[in-house]
Amino acid sequence: MKKFHHYLAESERTYDYRIKILGDVPPTFIKDLEQKLEQFDIVKMSGKKTTPVQRLLKDFPEAENDMVTSVDVSFRYPAIEPQIQQLAQLLGFSPNRIRLLTQAYVDSMDKEISDITAQNKDLIADTDYPAPDAEQQALKKDYSGDPYKHAVLQNAYRSDFTVAGGKTPPAKTTNDIKQDTKSPMTDIKRTPKPATFATPRG
Repeated sequence: MKKFHHYLAESERTYDYRIKILGDVPPTFIKDLEQKLEQFDIVKMSGKKTTPVQRLLKDFPEAENDMVTSVDVSFRYPAIEPQIQQLAQLLGFSPNRIRLLTQAYVDSMDKEISDITAQNKDLIADTDYPAPDAEQQALKKDYSGDPYKHAVLQNAYRSDFTVAGGKTPPAKTTNDIKQDTKSPMTDIKRTPKPATFATPRG
């Protein structure tokens, strides 16, 4: 039969968090932060884990192309993010580079990402579309390989199609009108000029 303090320890509630730190972390920072966190009565604290450099950081949307260091910690007393940021600031660290997330939130986000990845796996290969028929396979040749050798660009398709009812006669334009060679001004007779002193004959 278990003793009373064993039952008490099993029923004791803990508050689980993940602390995330943006960018380079000084060698002694985690150890110094752990000493500051003792005020929340640490039950356990994991070692640090550092991600590779990432272009987008979901927990630090204002930053990019950086890495993130995280540690998991369990307290007997609850904590909030401003308290952790203040402790980091006391150690000379920028509070904007510290995030405190509950473990429940972290687990839910990890599950959501895992579910999305599983749903999108082989999304293109595993389709409900039927297999292409012979005509589609033949047309596929026009859109594969070198784009500059496309049948349309090579003028392989012609527009010489026969229209039902016969070909339409070409339309007439002004170029088809017969042009005269005689000026319309040629037959106009000019009235004689009146006689003046300078030109008595008009």
